[in-house]
Amino acid sequence: MGRHRTIDREAVLDAAEKVVSRDGAAHLTLEAVAAEAGISKASVLYDYKTKRALIRAVIERRVAVETDYIQTFVDALAGEPDALIRGRLAAASRPRSDEERAVAFNLCAALAQDAGLREPIQQINRVQVAEIASQSTHPRGAMLAFLAAQGLMMMEWFELHCWSADERERLVADIGWLVDQSPTSPAR
Repeated sequence: MGRHRTIDREAVLDAAEKVVSRDGAAHLTLEAVAAEAGISKASVLYDYKTKRALIRAVIERRVAVETDYIQTFVDALAGEPDALIRGRLAAASRPRSDEERAVAFNLCAALAQDAGLREPIQQINRVQVAEIASQSTHPRGAMLAFLAAQGLMMMEWFELHCWSADERERLVADIGWLVDQSPTSPAR
């Protein structure tokens, strides 16, 4: 009878995020993750056969965590008009932690070099865009609000600019104004 597995996949992903946050995705190795987690390289290899598989798992977990976080705001507004986009805007008003920003920033190089790693992010974006288009009272205004909120978050995630908490709240409130608008395309 084999020994029981005691290595927690979440602990391995925690270690991988710490390595990415501290050293960047380029320095993410199975050895570095094993050392960070205090386990053998073989234990990391058991679940994640390659560096790419480990990076993809980190990306998938970050997408799932962010999706779940946003969903808590959407659920809190259930039954209200435009709960989907308004919940997303409420989530956007929260500043990201230094670790969240570092992981996102440091994964950029891996995402830029490997289209397959972008797939989980592309998939969730397709779902979000389709949901906003189909569930909003003013789909065009809601889409513009979504895009503006994404831009705000990306600027902070990639350390291009960080707003104070008060300014972020004001910006998100201003972006929220777009939800109720019905812009039309200009005549060509």
